Amino acid sequence: MKLAEDIKEQRELKGWSQEELTNILKVSRQSVSKWESAKNYPSLDILIAMSDLFGITLDHLIKG
Repeated sequence: MKLAEDIKEQRELKGWSQEELTNILKVSRQSVSKWESAKNYPSLDILIAMSDLFGITLDHLIKG
């Protein structure tokens, strides 16, 4: 899944561990793990926060 790959790629580009991203977004580590393995999807408000955090558009994050 493209979204899962993009979340992981953007997190790694920032040099953050999953734990660091969870602290920033105030979600559980399991949530980030599930997003990155395409077992679950973040809510719209989290997607917006991630696009701001990663400095990319929401369209780029979702559509690639």
